[in-house]
Amino acid sequence: QVQLVESGGGLVQAGGSLQLSCTATGRAVVDGVMAWFRQAPGKEREFVALVGRISATASYQDSVKGRFVIARDNAKNTVTLQMNSLQPEDTAVYYCAVAPFATTRVQAYRAWGQGTLVTVSS
Repeated sequence: QVQLVESGGGLVQAGGSLQLSCTATGRAVVDGVMAWFRQAPGKEREFVALVGRISATASYQDSVKGRFVIARDNAKNTVTLQMNSLQPEDTAVYYCAVAPFATTRVQAYRAWGQGTLVTVSS
């Protein structure tokens, strides 16, 4: 069973940047896809970005393309999310998750972190 721990959230002004990090433990190698989701108050959890074992195989939600970059270090079992040009609508709890295959469906992800809060002020 893999455990995921996120870090790096916080308060930032609009236009600023933050980097989130997620470390997986409990397994020597995390197979499959590592992804970031987010959930804003009163809204459903939504896909943000995912990356396969090879970083080139990344995909993003349309609203974050060109602003967010997901990267994975397989040797360290970590995945990061560099978030630039943050906007108030990016405010949410961000979750790291693992799935056996590439998908944007929340239900396909079986391992989740506890989440880290990102607040973007206007």
